[in-house]
Amino acid sequence: MFVAVLGAALAGAWAQAEPAPSIAMHGKPALPNDFKNLPYVNPNAPKGGRLTFGLLGTFDSLNPFIVRGIAVQQIRGYVVESLMARNNDEPFSLYGLLADSIETNEARSYVAFHINPAARFSNGTPVTAQDVLFSWQLMRDHGRPNHRLYYSKVKDARALDAQTVRFDFGGEADRELPLILGLMPVFSQKAVNVDTFEDTSMTAPLGSGPYRVTEVRPGASVTLTRNPDYWGRDLPVARGLWNFDEVRLDFYREANGAFEAFKRGLYDFRNENEPLRWHEGYDFPAARNGEVIRDTVKTGTPRPSEFLVFNTRRPVFADIRVRQALTLLFDFEWINRNYFFGLYSRSPSYFAGSELSAEGRPASAHEREILAPYAASVRPDIMDGRYRLPVTDGSGRDRKALRAALTLLEQAGYEFKGTHLRNRETGEPLSFEILVSTRDQERIALAYSRDLKRAGIEVSVRVVDAVQFDQRRLAYDFDMIQNRWDQSLSPGNEQAFYWGSQAADTPGTRNYMGARDPAIDAAINAMLEARERPDFVDAVRALDRVLMSGAYAIPLYNPPAQWIARWNRIKSPSRTALSGYLPETWWFNLQKQTP
Repeated sequence: MFVAVLGAALAGAWAQAEPAPSIAMHGKPALPNDFKNLPYVNPNAPKGGRLTFGLLGTFDSLNPFIVRGIAVQQIRGYVVESLMARNNDEPFSLYGLLADSIETNEARSYVAFHINPAARFSNGTPVTAQDVLFSWQLMRDHGRPNHRLYYSKVKDARALDAQTVRFDFGGEADRELPLILGLMPVFSQKAVNVDTFEDTSMTAPLGSGPYRVTEVRPGASVTLTRNPDYWGRDLPVARGLWNFDEVRLDFYREANGAFEAFKRGLYDFRNENEPLRWHEGYDFPAARNGEVIRDTVKTGTPRPSEFLVFNTRRPVFADIRVRQALTLLFDFEWINRNYFFGLYSRSPSYFAGSELSAEGRPASAHEREILAPYAASVRPDIMDGRYRLPVTDGSGRDRKALRAALTLLEQAGYEFKGTHLRNRETGEPLSFEILVSTRDQERIALAYSRDLKRAGIEVSVRVVDAVQFDQRRLAYDFDMIQNRWDQSLSPGNEQAFYWGSQAADTPGTRNYMGARDPAIDAAINAMLEARERPDFVDAVRALDRVLMSGAYAIPLYNPPAQWIARWNRIKSPSRTALSGYLPETWWFNLQKQTP
């Protein structure tokens, strides 16, 4: 299938491997080569009906692959496919989609993909190796910063024949790269204008996926219609998925209005993230009579955790003692009891609730080896697993926490003058702004600012709309924001995009705190070089220890599970994936009608 020899230019390269239909980041893929369907789907799910999403916010673009604009993220997957597809029951394994096989060697110094001869874009034209090469160049030169960072690691790319493409890495030590390229979105070379690709557009890209965009109401809704001629409908990775004839994405500007729309049946499901609503808000007729079903879904992945993020590019947050003091002043116990009915937990870890978390675990010998050159970057109590987040008395006026915070602030050069904390040398007050875009964020920020003002710190809370918030966040034009980094069981290159030194000065990354620490970079490199799962876990825990030690963000809370509410016209498989709920596995209950 693959051309075995590339010529003298690659003489002496690592030996060729045999093509395979799947690949795992560590070890071997869990599913056999002849698997019939993914384990968490109903392969006999009926087709038909409509699934309506209720999404908070707005959009001004159908291109989620660029920095500009607020894009409709569902274009990825529903409309535009990648070379391979994930099995959501494994940390990180890929199975054939547009590519029916993948080839790499033990060193993973190259990867080659063979395109499925049946693969077609929705206009009927075949997907070729040239389309894959074009997509790689497009993402490398014009994609989001993470795409540019990943794909620039390829040193040589070529089409070996009309359906085979090979990427060589030139000695780059990154064992995740073959899988990252396997998840690369693939576009039709003939349907993309490179000169305007980075402009926001309401024109949907031509994709090879199961759906096509058929209607757009700017800022309000997007309708996706299932392609009856979808080329991949019988593939093992697609069987039992993409069951609705139509998927409609409705956007709501305000959270309470969105919930009222759900109660009226205007959209089909909610991933509830507000404990007050989950605790009290579902006492309406449809929920009482069983028309609305509530599911609590336990996942095997790191819990999604919210943080208040310090922008350390700002002088006010440059001193770690200031950040540590401000962390002490966040009264989680009071907020959890009064706002969240005690339903939330809290962890200092960026991989909370998973085997990747360093919280409560002493560092292994391998972790200590990774971090040995950077001893100053890790607190001793975090290294030996003793560190815990501060716990207040829940009164909203914990004097012990206040005294400890003021001691740190005094060490950082601040003192009381009147009722305000001021810099001892400059006389400038300790003050900053918390930028928020939702009522829930505003509520947390106001409660926190109350405690800060009691400590003599001047805080303002600025509410902006979703578009302005996103623009300012991408440009790092803020003092403090609330943010969530979703993590998988196989973190990789994206971690450099989240925390890496290079990302700190690149607009559009997710290194919102501006972290620049060689220890972080070293831990990420160790993750990417790990060949076995135990070494990989050690590297992630080493990263977790450095991030916790840096006090870059205040851990707010994380939910113990996913809270899913859905109308009973939508049915789901008997089991969920390791990663949690997946709407693409659901189907329409033909006995139920949309109200």
